[in-house]
Amino acid sequence: MKVEILEKNERIIKFVLHDANPQLANALRKTMIAGIPVLAIKEVDFYENSSALFDELLAHRLALIPFVFNPNELKLREECSCERGCALCQVVFALDKTGPCVVRACDLKSTHESVKPLYPEMPIVKLLEGQRVKLEATAILGFGSEHARWQAAKAFYRYYPFVEKEGKKTNEAMKVCPKKALRKENGKLTVSPECDLCRECMKVDPELVIKGDDTKFIFTVESICGLKAEEIVIKAVEMLEKKLKEIKKHAERIG
Repeated sequence: MKVEILEKNERIIKFVLHDANPQLANALRKTMIAGIPVLAIKEVDFYENSSALFDELLAHRLALIPFVFNPNELKLREECSCERGCALCQVVFALDKTGPCVVRACDLKSTHESVKPLYPEMPIVKLLEGQRVKLEATAILGFGSEHARWQAAKAFYRYYPFVEKEGKKTNEAMKVCPKKALRKENGKLTVSPECDLCRECMKVDPELVIKGDDTKFIFTVESICGLKAEEIVIKAVEMLEKKLKEIKKHAERIG
């Protein structure tokens, strides 16, 4: 199995997964979306809230704020030896603001210096003159399979396109391709990864056959949490490998 990077920045990574199969590709996709521990606010204690938003709505907004965090500094609550939560398995945020002002994510004061909102200027609520919000919020590591607040990324893949059979109307097919993915190289028709198998070219040239290779997959992963896109891919591979080892261990016991 081999990985070829097509594009990469902190928030998005695109790569080609070689020598795989649909089952592995889908397992990797699901793990990147919902199988990686992500930090998010789970519980909010309100001491005062005279804003225009109900407590429940304000808590919902807080839960969806993405936080930058170091996954090596925190533990899952079920893996921690404490009973009610401690500095190893939770981060506590304090907020106390009085209007008139716009309360933003950067107004949350964290018990961990390294934990901070990914988007500091994200608005939470607008306070009018005399209105006040005072609360304490607790964030823990969780998985997207339990709640959307812990979803790590938006991830999808498609089959890598290839020309199985050339037709007789190559020039016409190249012109109608909306992605301009068809081209001639050394007299041979090729297709670039931009092709999304829309089949517009095959409508013009019925003899042309372009298919998707079910051993090569073009992945697009966009981080929607505090982790970088590259970190999500690496962590997903580690989590998937861990699960496969556990399955193998149980299978050997049964056998």
